[in-house]
Amino acid sequence: MTTANKELDARGLNCPLPILRTKKAINELGSGETLKVIATDPGAVKDFEAFCKQTGNELVEHSEAGGEFTFLLRKS
Repeated sequence: MTTANKELDARGLNCPLPILRTKKAINELGSGETLKVIATDPGAVKDFEAFCKQTGNELVEHSEAGGEFTFLLRKS
C-alpha cells in the first residue's frame, strides 16, 4: 500500500462513524494528499466507494486482511 500523508484508525466503529471521521480527516489535507483508513465494519467497503463518488475524492486502493479493511483515499 502506498504511503499516506495521514492515517485514521476507525477500528471498532460502525457506520456512519468511519465515514464521518474520514470526512473530518480528509478536510485537513491538501489537494492530492492521501489518507489511509483502517476499519473493521464490513459495510465500510460500500460506504467508502459511495463517499468517494459523492465527494469527488479518489479511492486509490482498498484491501481486507484478518477482518480489517484498509482504504487509501486521495483528496481531490
